[in-house]
Amino acid sequence: MHHEQDCCENVELDDICEDLSDLIDSEILMAEESESEDFDGKERDYEPESCTWTFYKFGTIKGYVTLRWYGESNGYYSESVSFQEI
Repeated sequence: MHHEQDCCENVELDDICEDLSDLIDSEILMAEESESEDFDGKERDYEPESCTWTFYKFGTIKGYVTLRWYGESNGYYSESVSFQEI
């Protein structure tokens, strides 16, 4: 997972809920993406013109892991996350 950085925007992995090791050597049984554009007061000196929270939830026999990404921009740039198979 990654984000192609551009001008006037920022996207970062904000939080990982649960243990990433639950994804290693286990078949992914469930994968889900959801988004929210609500500005929830993330600690900033300003309120961005546009922001997106993107949540990726993965499930295996070992448990669930949720990756929470936060992106903000002036509204003209992407705040999305991309997948690349390695």
